[in-house]
Amino acid sequence: MKLLRQAMTGFLLMGVLGSVPPALAADDLFLNGDAKCTACHDEGDGPDLLLMGKTKHGTNADKRTPTCTNCHGSSETHLKGAGKGDTSPLPDITYGRKGKTSPDARNGACLSCHQKDAKRMLWMGSQHQARDVSCSSCHQVHSGKDKVRDKRTQPDVCYTCHKEQRAQANRPSHHPVPEGKMGCSDCHNVHGSAGPKLMKRDSVVDTCYTCHMEKRGPFVHNHEPVNDDCTICHNPHGTTAESMLKVRPPFLCQQCHTPHVPSQALLYGQAPTPNNIGWNGASVTQGRACLNCHTQIHGSNNPSATNPTPQFLFR
Repeated sequence: MKLLRQAMTGFLLMGVLGSVPPALAADDLFLNGDAKCTACHDEGDGPDLLLMGKTKHGTNADKRTPTCTNCHGSSETHLKGAGKGDTSPLPDITYGRKGKTSPDARNGACLSCHQKDAKRMLWMGSQHQARDVSCSSCHQVHSGKDKVRDKRTQPDVCYTCHKEQRAQANRPSHHPVPEGKMGCSDCHNVHGSAGPKLMKRDSVVDTCYTCHMEKRGPFVHNHEPVNDDCTICHNPHGTTAESMLKVRPPFLCQQCHTPHVPSQALLYGQAPTPNNIGWNGASVTQGRACLNCHTQIHGSNNPSATNPTPQFLFR
């Protein structure tokens, strides 16, 4: 009977701890300075707390490992009121939805260690910081697997706020973000950046060139929008047009370039025949449209100014 009772107790303990092995007791996971916290917050009070031992924040061998009080404050009033249930005072710094701690105070606890990293040096003044986004809004510190640090689950965390980008990523033409091969952090530094739109590089084009190096050039004949901003023509989050173009050619091209019309054909000396390019518009609007002729739209070394055709002669 005694052995049966021990077996049942072990079975129930595993059910409470979930994925946490019974060997991971609270005393083994946290530093000695946290004994006053783990005396109450054990596997019975909060099984999820033990998952801290699976993260870098719970590594005793690392001297940089923070204690509970490093993140939550000394919380003396909380300790004095321990055991009073819902009436117990909250810790000095709380990170849940019910907490009243300001985002700057929450982030200050994290930045006391993490701002030394070059990737987070520009957090102050960034778009996320200016909109009162806290670190705990995206990160799960007590979880053994932080969703925002996995490319396969990271977009879902970002989509909780950026719902428009979720809809765009589900369109036919998109980067392989839904497939889990890319994450938002491949292009954006959410902790702050010197570039626009929290891009990882100093500009949009430099960020795109980290993968699309063949578009960099230099070319003899550069397409100026390519050198300026790739998003002039492309929506990197996804579109219904091919190659993530905002609008399919020739309508995209005609937003900057004057379309070929019969009046221009006559002006440049072209005979108004049904097969004339620009006369009936068929060759411009069908197939790949402008790309039927202008195949190297990002730039090329082709001597296009040599022996120009009549429609490109200006009189």
